[in-house]
Amino acid sequence: MSRLQPPRRLPIVTVLAVIAAALGTLPAASDDRPNHPPAPRLHPKHQAPHAKTQAVLHEIVTQGTPGVIAQVRDRHGVWEGRAGVRRLGVDRPRSTHERFRIASVTKTFTATVLLKLEAEGKLSLDDSLAKWLPGVVHGKGYRPGHITVRHLLNHTSGIFDYNMDDGFRARYAGDEFDRNRHRRWSPRELVDIALTHPPNFQPEQGSRPGSPGKWDYSDTNYVVAGMIVEKATGRSYAHAVERLVIRPLGLRGTSVPGASLWLPAPHARHYSTLFENGPQAKIRDVTEFSPTVAFSAGQMISTVGDVNTFLSKLLAGELLPPAQQRQLLDAVPVDGDKGHGGPQDVYGLGLRHFKLADGCWAWGHGGMIPGSATRTLASADGRHVMTMNRNGDWGEQFLEDAAVEAEFCEPGRRRDGFPEGAAQQPASAPLFTNESMLTE
Repeated sequence: MSRLQPPRRLPIVTVLAVIAAALGTLPAASDDRPNHPPAPRLHPKHQAPHAKTQAVLHEIVTQGTPGVIAQVRDRHGVWEGRAGVRRLGVDRPRSTHERFRIASVTKTFTATVLLKLEAEGKLSLDDSLAKWLPGVVHGKGYRPGHITVRHLLNHTSGIFDYNMDDGFRARYAGDEFDRNRHRRWSPRELVDIALTHPPNFQPEQGSRPGSPGKWDYSDTNYVVAGMIVEKATGRSYAHAVERLVIRPLGLRGTSVPGASLWLPAPHARHYSTLFENGPQAKIRDVTEFSPTVAFSAGQMISTVGDVNTFLSKLLAGELLPPAQQRQLLDAVPVDGDKGHGGPQDVYGLGLRHFKLADGCWAWGHGGMIPGSATRTLASADGRHVMTMNRNGDWGEQFLEDAAVEAEFCEPGRRRDGFPEGAAQQPASAPLFTNESMLTE
């Protein structure tokens, strides 16, 4: 909803240099988790590479975010960091065991489900919308017979993003949020909002692997994708995600809430400025609201640990057969910086290949929904993975960028995102060396 402020292109090395000056005075990260066993503790010599990451977490809170948590897994074990509080006005720190809304990281789950359904023979990525959802996508300029499942998943369909509709956005701005926070939206209603606008382009004009073209990050694509999941399986979207991803991986902190307004415990409060900018912007508690506003584009709930498990296993090739793994990573050039990334990134099927710095890349996704901003990134083989979450949806993008660059691009780590000295496994598909909305 309240989109992150446009990134200030400050050099990350400058940001990290300022933060590094404070490293000697920062308190060590700890965790308040009486009902959970402690995470594996790293040897002190393996804590040091994460010191700048922790410093950036503190700086994110200094800049106004209520709280931030992160978990990193690499060949040395698990590192967890945090800063700030789970509830404004209460001096209780955030915990890395909290559940939170993962917003558009849901898209990676949705794409994985469709790839697994293809592997089961239930559909093909080259199937058209006309085949699966006749009469759903319509209107002047739309040609559903030419839009495929693949076009949806890599954002080359040209279908307008319902989150960019002014009337829809107005329902969730400022005081209007409380009047609409409990509203239940059907997927078809969200799609129909998009279809009041002409397409941004035709699918044949879209980017192709190695060939730049039109590209537009659109939540409508993934709402339609979720509708296809339900049509192909005859069951709910939630059932498909649980059967194909959550249960096989044992993701006990992950759920598809459907129409439930509530976050399961433990969780932090989620805060938003609801499209209001500037120092006088009112900060509102938006923890409870209907996630039907995002459906299969952004409704899921998870933890930093579960998201790390999912992304690591996905990139390691443990979730998909080789044919689907190649399609997952068959990425197209993006057009602009919409969708929690930069203009030099490429986008596969629900996964973005982020250019973090010259020679430094990582796969993953970002997401933002009222009160929650999430970023997850991993090396190409999934051995080095990081997920972070902020329980406030305002602030400068460059600080998130600084955190992930500190983790993946610092000396002592190879510039392709692999820990220095680790054997790089060949990717399942070639990696390219040349990702204001309600959800993002």
